[in-house]
Amino acid sequence: MFESYLNKLFDLSDKVIWVTGATGQLGYEICKSFNQIGSIVIGTDKVMNPDYMIQADRLSYLPLDITDKASVEKTCEQIYAECGRLDVLINNAGVSCFEPFEERPEASFDWVMDVNLKGTFFCIQAYVNLVKKYRIQGNIVNIASFYGLVSPDYRIYTDCDRKNSEVYGATKAGVIQMTRYFATHLAKDGIRVNSISPGGIFNPASPQGDDFIKNYSYRCPMGRMANAEEMIGGILYLASSAAQYTTGHNLVIDGGISCW
Repeated sequence: MFESYLNKLFDLSDKVIWVTGATGQLGYEICKSFNQIGSIVIGTDKVMNPDYMIQADRLSYLPLDITDKASVEKTCEQIYAECGRLDVLINNAGVSCFEPFEERPEASFDWVMDVNLKGTFFCIQAYVNLVKKYRIQGNIVNIASFYGLVSPDYRIYTDCDRKNSEVYGATKAGVIQMTRYFATHLAKDGIRVNSISPGGIFNPASPQGDDFIKNYSYRCPMGRMANAEEMIGGILYLASSAAQYTTGHNLVIDGGISCW
């Protein structure tokens, strides 16, 4: 009976999951995990990376630029029309720029703002309007970052060209704030809105610099960078009935590094 109760709490089989930024490192893990537990997964991305695409039943991909409001609305309706439901939106799409801030062109700043904030808003807006239109249950999980809570330690970026930017952290802080905002405004409509804030995730396909990994690991209480799959438990929890009384929460999964 206990096993049956747990299965019911975390049962996401046959749920329709929309994942943005689906063909990046974390998007790949999200799509794979939901697919493996029996969900119907629709992954969207502006540029499809074949290295992060999965061939599986009940997992499909659609091209989508989330900064294009009309395309977001059309895609949201298309998913509902084809699947007959749309249970969870995972706002995973996000970008950053890496020039030194003294050399940051306006176009880079605008690009990060447009994708991380405006694009996330467009997806939430389209999804909420769909939920209200068809009177269905809704659930949103936003992917933020621990850099939306603390500032990057510039001292650890000794051998990396990919220095973290002020605009990336500002937009991820904005995602956390939008999570709280929409959680309060949408609770009456039966829509839960939560976020997770990952710490630094090791990328085996394009590893960070050796010194960066060493410096980051030294600062992290758990002594290492995260693996992408370590974000999945929190996402599955927030997407499931186990979190039915959880909304407006930002779940930090960073090995304790933001505790300093």
